[in-house]
Amino acid sequence: MSIWGKIVGGAAGLAIGGPIGMLIGAVGGHFVDRYYGERDEQEADPERARKSIGFTIAVIVLGAKMAKADGHVTQDEIRAFKDVFKVPQDEMDNVARVFNQARKDARGFEPYARQVAGMFKGAPEVLEELLWCLAYIAKADQKLHPQELEFLKQVADIFGFDDARFERVTQLRLDGDMADPYQTLGVSKEASAEEIKRAHRRLVVENHPDKMIAKGMPEEFVAVANEKLAAINAAYERIRKERGL
Repeated sequence: MSIWGKIVGGAAGLAIGGPIGMLIGAVGGHFVDRYYGERDEQEADPERARKSIGFTIAVIVLGAKMAKADGHVTQDEIRAFKDVFKVPQDEMDNVARVFNQARKDARGFEPYARQVAGMFKGAPEVLEELLWCLAYIAKADQKLHPQELEFLKQVADIFGFDDARFERVTQLRLDGDMADPYQTLGVSKEASAEEIKRAHRRLVVENHPDKMIAKGMPEEFVAVANEKLAAINAAYERIRKERGL
């Protein structure tokens, strides 16, 4: 069953709790959560399901809050939002309800960011993926507005990311020669060949989609996870060719 059929039922909200669960509950009256009823009891992994739902809702909510930060949503951002989510047409209304409910919510983004940070406390690479999704949306109109940059930085702070990690994750959205390959790999330009190889191997292992899915990232986000991994590999290839490694 698609994640989109799981995220908006009352049972999901109760399982997750906190501000994310409350938001699900606010729209859950429109839908029926069939997730737990449709899976074999021995195959079900309630904790992984809770994290997958939490991740998905967090991207929707934080995306909505970010849109509110600069005052408007552009068509480019809407297209990027759909690229990130790969939302089936028959689930667009469901996602829109969650998005709009989040925009109307008087609370700031911080409680949601803190809750998802707690859910993935032992999996910072999954939180990186969430931040990367937000950066993807923010840069969709080829501009990163000061309000959006500040929003992303505050989310990164709540996730426990230092400045170097924040720069590495968000600049992955830069295309081609615009991206600094050393920054993408999180190494200095003075790093040795062995240090660069180790950094590349570590990032490939940490960001492998299968590993992140096992830690709670929904399978629906595999496409963007693969794109992020491709950017990491491209950065390594650039350095390797420049240095003749």
